[in-house]
Amino acid sequence: MQEIHGVSIVRGCTALSLTRSAYCQAPPDWHTRDREVIEALNQLMEGHPRWGAWKYIARLRVLGYPWNHKRIYRTYKQLGLNQPGRTKRRLPARPSLPVFVPEGPTEVWSADFVSDALYQGTRFRTLNIIDDFNREALAVEVGTSLRAERVIRVLEG
Repeated sequence: MQEIHGVSIVRGCTALSLTRSAYCQAPPDWHTRDREVIEALNQLMEGHPRWGAWKYIARLRVLGYPWNHKRIYRTYKQLGLNQPGRTKRRLPARPSLPVFVPEGPTEVWSADFVSDALYQGTRFRTLNIIDDFNREALAVEVGTSLRAERVIRVLEG
C-alpha cells in the first residue's frame, strides 16, 4: 500500500470522498481539452481581432456552438487574447475665471426651465427669467406645454 508522510492514499482518498483512480490520474492538458474552443476563437480572431470576450461569446452562440460562457472565457484568458481596457479621455485643464458680477439691474438675465408633477400625475413646466443683479423674477410662465412661440413672446415682452 502506498503511503505519503505516514498516511495511506486509500485513507486520504476516503476522507476526501475521492476515488483512487481520480487521485492517480493526471488532469488533461487544457490545450487538448479545449482544442475545439481554441479553433473556433482563432477563426473569429482572423476576421475580428479587436473584439472582446463577450462579443466572441455572443457570436459563438449565434453560430450554434454548445459551450457555455465560462468555458469560452476561461480559454480566451488562457490564450492571452484579453484586450486592455480603454483609458479615460482627459479634458485639458481649463483656467478658472472669476464669476461675472453685474454692476446694475437689467444688465444680465438668467432663464431656466423647471418641471414638476401634480399629485394626480399631470406634468407642468415653468419658464423663469431672473435679473442677476437683484435676483428679481422678471417673468414666470407656467404651463403643461411651453411652445417656442410662447417662450419668444415672454422674452420679447
